[in-house]
Amino acid sequence: MTDTAQPATPATKSGVKGPASYFPSIEKKYGRPVTEWKDLIRASPLTRHMELVTWLKTEHGLGHGHANALVAHTLAEDSGR
Repeated sequence: MTDTAQPATPATKSGVKGPASYFPSIEKKYGRPVTEWKDLIRASPLTRHMELVTWLKTEHGLGHGHANALVAHTLAEDSGR
């Protein structure tokens, strides 16, 4: 019997789940810290999730998954304030 389990992803190893699990790859790929992306999202006049995702994709060149993760995490943080 062989072990066919996949190695844990970096996010799994660190215990980070959900949208934040994308943050290391976002920072690496786009060269900006997540806090800067969140500040951009918060400074935008847009407020709806998909409007913000589309804006990040078209204006800043993010992929859908990365944009979605940033928006979801930022809006969730802001709704808890």
